[in-house]
Amino acid sequence: MATKNARTGRAGYRCTECGRTVTKWVGQCPECSRWGTLEEAAAQPAALSKVGSSETGPPARPIAEVDLESARAVATGIGELDRVLGGGIVPGAVVLLAGEPGVGKSTLLLETAYRWAAGGSGGRSLYVTGEESAGQVRLRAERTDSLHEELYLGAESDLAAVVGHVERLRPGLLIVDSIQTVQSAEAEGTPGGVTQVRAVTTALVALAKERGLPVILVGHVTKDGAVAGPRVLEHLVDVVLQFEGDEHSTLRMLRGVKNRFGPADEVGCFEQGDDGISEVPDPSGLFVNGQQSPVPGTAVTVVVEGKRPLLAEVQALVSPTQMSMPRRAVSGLDSARVSMMLAVLDKRGNIKTGDQDVYAATVGGMKITEPAVDLPVALAVASAKLDVPPRANTIAVGEVGLAGEVRRVNAIGRRLAEAARLGFEYALVPPDSGQPPAGIRAVEVSDLRGALRALRG
Repeated sequence: MATKNARTGRAGYRCTECGRTVTKWVGQCPECSRWGTLEEAAAQPAALSKVGSSETGPPARPIAEVDLESARAVATGIGELDRVLGGGIVPGAVVLLAGEPGVGKSTLLLETAYRWAAGGSGGRSLYVTGEESAGQVRLRAERTDSLHEELYLGAESDLAAVVGHVERLRPGLLIVDSIQTVQSAEAEGTPGGVTQVRAVTTALVALAKERGLPVILVGHVTKDGAVAGPRVLEHLVDVVLQFEGDEHSTLRMLRGVKNRFGPADEVGCFEQGDDGISEVPDPSGLFVNGQQSPVPGTAVTVVVEGKRPLLAEVQALVSPTQMSMPRRAVSGLDSARVSMMLAVLDKRGNIKTGDQDVYAATVGGMKITEPAVDLPVALAVASAKLDVPPRANTIAVGEVGLAGEVRRVNAIGRRLAEAARLGFEYALVPPDSGQPPAGIRAVEVSDLRGALRALRG
């Protein structure tokens, strides 16, 4: 039976996606148009007719007089995590870390708690787990060599108990794994429900701001990879991080989705192993095949993840088909853009693939969606079709339009500098790309035909 509003006696239902409240249940939310998201909402107290004017906090002061030292980021001891956070974690900040089950979130945060305790930058750390027993976490800590006397562990699912641990231990870092398993006796609903998750998160945010305590929360994800729970959860926290990885690869990518204290598009690289998780400060070598001489159907490029340039390799295979409908298989690339490149190659480059199977993929499980990969994809397909290896020590960067023109892309200087650092000598780039860095020669190509002519050097 729906909850009655204390003042009007009418039922209340709240959308789990946008937070819209209606008095009558309907299948589709009238605000965000999502189906099946309206759930029973707890009765809200009547609004106060008057708001008191008594001062309950410190008075407002000029912004130039605000102390900055209390908001300086503190390094966690893990360089790749600090890179994504913007130099470290700010005291009082609340970080939400989301990712698929088994991707390594708990392992990463246990290593973070250990580094924090061992580094002494912020004192002791408190790791609260609601999904595992204390013994299970202890076994993982032994396996990953993450035991330290200043690292405290609590297996709790009650919010009051978590706050009690914080009151007693006074930690410098609090990690809650996960927010969906913690419940509050003052809120209605079941653990993991919308009402409980919102209430627990609000309480932990208030605790973090009051004490200047950095808090990291682990969040579940839905089938499509979004953070589970109400959308307001992402608005309550200061930083939202996404931990990604393929089950067939040891590579893990930590992406910033929201960051109030730094760039929101930075990326950190890790490698998951039997003895835990380790940083990969120079991951470019993971995304190339390592062959000394180029082979047909390959093209090397440089992509930009956040502010970091990464070397990547695109591979293509073109073979005659025995079926009436040629097959198109894509891995790690945008299938729509690959199909567009096949059409442009057919029309503008006289590279016919309509009667052949085409396979396109990246090396190392890397996912590339930026338009700068258009030119290397086109060159890899053309190289596979013509059975001609590309020029040695050459990279290609550029967006290709439907008219066959090669367009400029962002951060071309950083891309070429990374290629030169790794020993590449030539680069196929769009027109007006500027002066290349020392050690690499830039060959400007204005259209796809020019790029195909430069394919052989």
